[in-house]
Parts: sequence; C-alpha cells; structure tokens
Amino acid sequence: MGLALAALLAVGATLGGCGGQKQAAPAGGSVAVKAMKVLQQDTPLSSEYAGQVRGRDEVKIQPRVSGTIVEKYVTGGQFVTAGQPLYKIDSRQYESAMLSAQATLAQSKATLSNATIDLQRDQELLSSDAISEQTVTTQQSNVNQYQAAADANAALLKKAQENLDDTVVYAPMDGRLDVNDVAVGTYASAGQTTLVTVGSVDPVFVQFSISEMEYLQFMNLHELNSGNMDNAVVTITLTNGKEYPQSGKMVQADRALSENTGTLTVKAQFPNPDGVLLPGMFARVRLGGEVVPNAILVPQRAIQQLLDKTFVIVVGADGKSESKAITLGDKVGSYYIVKDGISADDTVVVEGLTKLQAGMDLNVTMVTPEDMGFTLTAAPTEKATTAKS
Repeated sequence: MGLALAALLAVGATLGGCGGQKQAAPAGGSVAVKAMKVLQQDTPLSSEYAGQVRGRDEVKIQPRVSGTIVEKYVTGGQFVTAGQPLYKIDSRQYESAMLSAQATLAQSKATLSNATIDLQRDQELLSSDAISEQTVTTQQSNVNQYQAAADANAALLKKAQENLDDTVVYAPMDGRLDVNDVAVGTYASAGQTTLVTVGSVDPVFVQFSISEMEYLQFMNLHELNSGNMDNAVVTITLTNGKEYPQSGKMVQADRALSENTGTLTVKAQFPNPDGVLLPGMFARVRLGGEVVPNAILVPQRAIQQLLDKTFVIVVGADGKSESKAITLGDKVGSYYIVKDGISADDTVVVEGLTKLQAGMDLNVTMVTPEDMGFTLTAAPTEKATTAKS
C-alpha cells in the first residue's frame, strides 16, 4: 500500500487540504514542512440545517365594525403593547345607534313600570273580589311581555355600546407591526379588512426540517417521542457568518413527515430581547448530537485524496515522511474524525504537502491548532463521505 501511494504521489495529483506552497529543499536534501500532533478527545457531533426565523405569534388585525378610518395612532414597523390603541373608525353612526337604543330601552322600562303598577292594583282589587282573576292573569301576562321587551332592548343597548367601543381598534398582544398598514380614509369592512399585522418578537421560532433517519437518531438521543426535547443544544449562525449569542431549545415537531420531501418540520425557540432576529431571516441551525469518546481528529488540510484513496503524511520515527491510509468519519469544524489508520501518537504534516513523497527527509516545524487557525466549531459541521477501503 505504501509503495502504491508513493507512486501515486509522485504523479503530483493531490486533492483537498494540501494547503501550502512548493517547499524548497535546503542543503542536506530535507523538505521544510509544518506538522502537528494528532488530537484525541471526546468530540460532540452536530448537524446543520437550513432554517428560517418565524414569529411565534402573528395576528392579522381586523375591525369588528365597518366604517372609515378617521385616525391612526401608530406607524408601520412600530413596537406596540397589548391594549394600545391603533386605529379610530368613524363613530357617528354608532353613537346615534347607541342613543336610539338608550331611548328605546327607557321607553320599554316606562311601559313595564306602568304595567307593574297596574298589576299591583289589580292584585289588591282581586283580594277584595272587586275584579275577576282573569283580569289579573291578563295583566300579569302583559307585565311578562313588557319585561321581555325591556330585556331585549337592554341587550340591544349593550350591543350598540360594544359597537361604539369597537370603533377604537386596540393591539391584541405585544409585538411589532408590519409596514403594510392601511391609511386614514380607508373604508374598513368588519371581519374582512386587515388593518395591520402584528407579530411577537421575543421569543421567536427558527423552523427547519430533518430527515427521517436524523429524526430517529435524535429520538434515541433526546427522547423526542416522549416530548422531552430540552436536552438538545440548538445554535444558529446568521447570514453574515456570525453565531447568534444565545442558544435555543427544541419546542415543537410536526405530527408527521412531509409526503413531498419525507422530512419532519421542527421548531426551535430562541430568546430575542434586542429584536435582532426578524421573521423571514435565514439562518444555519446547528443541532447538537452524540459525543464520540476519545475521537482521533486530523485537520482537513492534512488530508489528501487520490482516486479512491484517502491518506495523510506523517512524520516517521526516522524523520522521514510516511504515507498512511485512513478512513474518515464525521467532519467537525476544521477537522475530520479518523476511524482508523493512525493513532494519537502520530504527527501529521499540515503544510508543505505539495510534491511531498513518502520516504523524504523532513525539516519539521511543529505548530499548534491556534497557529494554523484550526477550530472545532468555526466551520459548518456536516457528514463526511467515508473513503472506500
């Protein structure tokens, strides 16, 4: 295997992570390279998904009564609190309706009062046998009728008062208004015209989709089937490449996989006290998963691929370069997890790989991950393709 790799290397075809310029061989024939020790540590795996910010609650505000908008107390995009007045609808017809209902109720109450007095008088006359019992019964029926009319008119007055009150439209919740609000002078129809939409801004949802296999893996790790999703660590990276400073938690999962895509829609909730996250924004969602104990980690820049072979160049005990075939696992930041082929004792070449062949004398400069800018979190985490053996 080593001879075959050396022969392939001699052709000079190397892919992915060579990361250095041609190295001049100094006196003595050795090649100047940079190398670092292989990392071995417990490594948490995570997966990334395309997500979009959604408002937790969003309400289209429609009037309960019809009429022309005569006043607007807010502007589009403004933050409002629950109960804050937003619009004023022309109230003249509703004021007139309330006055008419008040007059009708007063009249019916007066009629009821007179009928009640007559009933009391008739009852006194009946006790002295001055009138018939039928006359009292008839008067009692009249009183009941007038009482029902008064109750109905009281309900009409209440409705008229509610309509008048509804000419002022209030915010139903705390949130931010969208900018597509109606202007003063617009005629609004009850239950049909959307005056403005308000959405909550803190907290917000980030919605994304996971595959069936990922769902099953996640269910085993975090007991998604029992609703216990709080153990999952969820972070997001915004489109400017910066990670949002606050982590989120899984709160909702759809009841079924999508028939079209075969994926499950999931929502994570994030605090948004400063209003940085706006509904509609896109974000990369990183979902924490299992931890690989004592994982062997090799920088991506040290890995070379040729045809169906994946290998690294290590510094041998004799100071010469040595090729080692490896099998890759998951990608974690700037590194790959290596399933087999090297050990934690190996030192891998990370710079100076161009035209470097097995068996060459090396002039090694040891570096650290910090020197090379390697990190376990900076780059997106994604599944690596396992090299064929």
